[in-house]
Amino acid sequence: MKKIVVLIFVVMAALSAKAQFYVGGNVALWHNDDADNTSFLIEPEFGYNFSERWAVGATLGFAHNSKETVGFKNAFSFAPYVRYSYYENKVVRLFLDGGIGISSVKYDDNSEGGFELGIKPGLAIKLNNHFSLVAKCGFLGYRDDYAYGTDGYGFSFGSEDLSFGFHYEF
Repeated sequence: MKKIVVLIFVVMAALSAKAQFYVGGNVALWHNDDADNTSFLIEPEFGYNFSERWAVGATLGFAHNSKETVGFKNAFSFAPYVRYSYYENKVVRLFLDGGIGISSVKYDDNSEGGFELGIKPGLAIKLNNHFSLVAKCGFLGYRDDYAYGTDGYGFSFGSEDLSFGFHYEF
């Protein structure tokens, strides 16, 4: 039993020597004068760097529209991912997030579940040892009734799939 405990301790110490936790996310607030609608999005993100190349993480999202006539009233999402960083220098890191997202959208009289499966390319700019600005642009994959985006499959590199956020690494 002591050998197993020592082995677990050594493995955890080895993983934590190179690994780092990170938190971050996206926030959006928009008011449409023509529709008299205010909408907002809160999307915290958390993850764990296994190495300089590989990480796992997830985003939790909540979106709200003040009027249902412009779309949904409330939307929730959960999107775990695996991140592969394929280029990094002292300041810039390029990565791909591959994952699956599930969502629940509340309309006037009903709610609807949806999902997405795909890859999102991204860019991180390191400001110092702890803070990074993060941008994700595009989506390659499949979406079915997912809260953010249109149904179907293919790739999109438009502003609909553009997001800016930040990361804080521990």
